[in-house]
Amino acid sequence: MKFENTGLEDLTIELARLDSVMEDIGLVRAGQWDYERVTYDRKLEAKGEIFYLRVQGYAVEGDVDTRYALIKLMTPLLGKHYYPHGVEYGEDEVFPAGIVDVSKKLLARVKEEVDKHQ
Repeated sequence: MKFENTGLEDLTIELARLDSVMEDIGLVRAGQWDYERVTYDRKLEAKGEIFYLRVQGYAVEGDVDTRYALIKLMTPLLGKHYYPHGVEYGEDEVFPAGIVDVSKKLLARVKEEVDKHQ
């Protein structure tokens, strides 16, 4: 599921600040990066099912491994985890309203915090 019109799409922020914002809100980058891209995930659970809120971005300046990069954010996603296959982000997935609401609130917090650093 794509979260369109969150205001995050196309925002840019320095990587160190983005890492701090995301960590405070519970979105984890961990090892999900390469020299040009970053991915932050937050695990959500409801009724025995697991979902992941994902925010991705790519470097428009600098390299992620150098700890200086200017990151442009992309459209956030919500996916459903299927063991052992992985996470599906397709439009055919059904997401509980509570998970969608929590995801929207988390994305609004991300937007608010990123805006403080603009």
